[in-house]
Amino acid sequence: MRIAVAGGTGVVGRHVVREAAARGHQVVVLTRSSGTDLTKGEGLADALAGVDAVVDVVSTRTQKKQAARAFFGSVTSNLLAAGSAAGLGHHVVLSIVGIDVVPSGYYEGKLLQEELTAAGPVPWSILRATQFHEFAEQALGFAAVGPFSFVPRMTTQPIAAFEVAAALVDLVERGPQGRVPDLAGPEKRELVDLCRLVNQDRRLGRRVVGVRLPGAWGRGMRSGALTPSDTGPRGTWTFEKWLSR
Repeated sequence: MRIAVAGGTGVVGRHVVREAAARGHQVVVLTRSSGTDLTKGEGLADALAGVDAVVDVVSTRTQKKQAARAFFGSVTSNLLAAGSAAGLGHHVVLSIVGIDVVPSGYYEGKLLQEELTAAGPVPWSILRATQFHEFAEQALGFAAVGPFSFVPRMTTQPIAAFEVAAALVDLVERGPQGRVPDLAGPEKRELVDLCRLVNQDRRLGRRVVGVRLPGAWGRGMRSGALTPSDTGPRGTWTFEKWLSR
């Protein structure tokens, strides 16, 4: 099978590329360096020629609603239009658990991505997953002042990015499934505790301070709304096992 990966150089995308190739699939990574611009749609017609499925794991750093909706809206619309023209049989999207419960500008963009995919012309699958184990180290840099890292108080159920990648490739191989059960890690944890473990293991020398974010967003993060409420599939790698790896 020939699989195109949008966002194939990112945290989970590189694992999707590796996993798909290990299973014997041909992989096309959609990047500017390879001649494709996802936000403008440039180069997609050529890149998707002969492709059987697209896996969309793109991301953006913005937390602003308008910017996030513009980014995910343009990327998704361009991928779907080019995929339809190429006769694509499957469009797979990675989304996030709880985005319809916790208000966030970034999540508004992800919701638009889901809506466009479900209403689009290409058969589709959407997998929502919780934050990756890798998120803890990223969070140390979100609000860093001198030696201090201010980390939001958040209940999460983190999963290894490579386990999410394997689930995405499984979806590609099974064919269009629509919205599938949410995927999460094996246990609920507090983000600030995970950040402290990373800080200690990596010997980063940070002073980690937990911060209660205000408003509905902060309450949602603390309440566990970003963890699954069903008994769907779970990863097997605990945070400590992943950290030691």
